[in-house]
Amino acid sequence: MLPLTSSRFVRRAVSGTLVRGIPLASLLLVGSLACSSAPDGSTDGSGGSGGASSGGAPTSGSGVSEGASTTGGPGGTGTVGSGGQAPTGSGATGTGGDGAGGDPSGGATSSSSGGTGGSPATGFQPCPETGPCKVLPLGDSITFGLGFDGGYRVELFRLARQDGHEITFTGTQAMNGPTMVDGAPFPRNHEGISGETIQQIANRVPTPALRDAPHIVLLHAGTNDMVREANGANTRLAALLDELIAEAPDALIVVSNIIPLPFSPGSVDAYNATIPGLVEERASAGAHIIFADQFTGFPTSELGDQVHPNQAGYARMAGVWYDAIADYLR
Repeated sequence: MLPLTSSRFVRRAVSGTLVRGIPLASLLLVGSLACSSAPDGSTDGSGGSGGASSGGAPTSGSGVSEGASTTGGPGGTGTVGSGGQAPTGSGATGTGGDGAGGDPSGGATSSSSGGTGGSPATGFQPCPETGPCKVLPLGDSITFGLGFDGGYRVELFRLARQDGHEITFTGTQAMNGPTMVDGAPFPRNHEGISGETIQQIANRVPTPALRDAPHIVLLHAGTNDMVREANGANTRLAALLDELIAEAPDALIVVSNIIPLPFSPGSVDAYNATIPGLVEERASAGAHIIFADQFTGFPTSELGDQVHPNQAGYARMAGVWYDAIADYLR
């Protein structure tokens, strides 16, 4: 069985003020003005990655009940989950646009706050001895990188190279991202399609998402479900995890909770509270799956439009992903 958590060095702790009471309609308008079409290959161009996250194991009620908190590595503190039935709605923020790029100068300092991962203590090694380790970024417009050219993938690529690891990204989408990072060609591929729900992501597994046989899969999913159909999102996530494990049994599946949505903190907490248990259940059964905490310590000041991260927020996400997978890279 793979260990689910591993405390790693926290590069930077950033604090922010939680923004509550932001009207959903205002946010949706902001997103819809940002972009209006999904990247090539989208199965559903309607809506973006915005919206409130779903309640985990939803039940009828007021939508407020106690839940489990998740804590990650040093520097982050858990947020109490709240259960109950999360409200459903319609409409999401806009989709990502095509990013042009060159080599970004400077960039936000990488940080990981509360990231959890694992180490190959069992001897499991997904990456090859020679050649790059193929990493599949899988999700919606947050994976696409709406709000910053290349999203978290830019800083993740930089962190791996700085530590002497060779990685590349896979996926059918090859838009949004610079052409060069620190003097090296940047692999722009990913499988982040704006507006997609958990079920729509699952519809791309195994084909076309896994066509390049990735060694590591990074999954951040569930944001759009909270606008379209919050109820049962955790059940749909469980089915997606089972599909990924079945179709990529030799890959490391890294599953994160979703980053904050200030206008719907209760439903985010409820949904997020279910994810570590889903991961633990499958890891206990022998699957190569670990949890990464993208929520804990993520300040709302690092959300560019109250849904998608800004440059600092994407760098924070990259740090959490990297802390989770670094011990598996060669």
